[in-house]
Amino acid sequence: QVQLVESGGGLVQPGGSLRLSCVGSGRIFSIYWIGWFRQAPGKQRDLVAYISNNSKTTYADSVKGRFTISRDNAKNTVYLQMTSLKPEDTAAYYCNRITSEGEPINDWGQGTQVTVSS
Repeated sequence: QVQLVESGGGLVQPGGSLRLSCVGSGRIFSIYWIGWFRQAPGKQRDLVAYISNNSKTTYADSVKGRFTISRDNAKNTVYLQMTSLKPEDTAAYYCNRITSEGEPINDWGQGTQVTVSS
């Protein structure tokens, strides 16, 4: 399975921005659909955005208009640009290879923590 490593999280004030990165291994990264998930303490892990192999993007209603997912296949990287962050965006964020139905395929990585607080 492809190895994916998340980075870019941190502490940010409400209204601020962060860009998360998901770097993958393998020479066929470009064919994968990749999703960004998040999990807040005590809650289930939810899919917030995903990008297809031809760069079609889909977003959860909770982040639509604020988050942008993109990919750079030359760098084997998928990004999640997050703007207008809210305290309710606080969570551990994970990327994963997904099916076309949005189901995760790989084992989960370490994730990257995003904390939105003043």
